[in-house]
Amino acid sequence: MKKIILFTLLSVMTYITKAQVSDRDRKFVKETIECGLYEVKLSNLALIKSPTPQVKILAKTIVDDHAKSDNELKELAEKKGIAVPSTLTDKAMKYFEKLSKKDGKDFDKAYTKCMKMDHKKAICSFKKQAKKGGDADLKQWASNTVPSLERHKEMSKEACKAVK
Repeated sequence: MKKIILFTLLSVMTYITKAQVSDRDRKFVKETIECGLYEVKLSNLALIKSPTPQVKILAKTIVDDHAKSDNELKELAEKKGIAVPSTLTDKAMKYFEKLSKKDGKDFDKAYTKCMKMDHKKAICSFKKQAKKGGDADLKQWASNTVPSLERHKEMSKEACKAVK
């Protein structure tokens, strides 16, 4: 009988925890995971296609940092009952296909510009989440991740300069 009561109590607590996550927080998680998938896929492509060492360093840094931060967010989302995407959006896939047809400096310019713009947007989104998000754990995670995003943006800016 105690096991049934404990199981029921845990089930109710899990349901309450999942229900307490706002739509805004769920949207942040979904968009962040989608962006992470996109940046990692483009960065893996850059590791193969880029002729520029600085661009390869940027790409490797993004892949490595996202491996850690994306996994942290996925674990957090799972604990909160937030579904996470596992594939690129159609828009992201189209851009990836377009970028994959470029070579040399043309590739590097498009990739670094994309990373610079994406990280600028991400920093705004993460700062907003850290300040106005409803879930304390997601707010903390976003706040802790901002310095890494700022480093990526700066590296992207420098890589842009290197390929001009």
